[in-house]
Amino acid sequence: MNSDHQTLENTRRMANEAMERASNRVNSLRTGVHDAASRGASAVSERAAAAQRYMGEYASASTRYVTDHPLKSALIAAAIGAAVAGLVLAMRSRRDSDKHF
Repeated sequence: MNSDHQTLENTRRMANEAMERASNRVNSLRTGVHDAASRGASAVSERAAAAQRYMGEYASASTRYVTDHPLKSALIAAAIGAAVAGLVLAMRSRRDSDKHF
């Protein structure tokens, strides 16, 4: 009987040790994942801030250009609008001709 009791105690001890090691590994992995997620979020935040600064600088430069050259700006905008309209009409015309064949 004593041998059976000792075997049972050894089995419990080994199971507890295995559970403790597994728990430690899970905690270590959780910490690693949390750290990686924090670094990733920080990098995304930095990139977003940089993009926001860039867009702000671009908007300021555009505003200055329009203020300094209003007629030229209006002509450029009209030319871009005409080009976009031409592309849309060409795509529509092609799509319509494809339907007929």
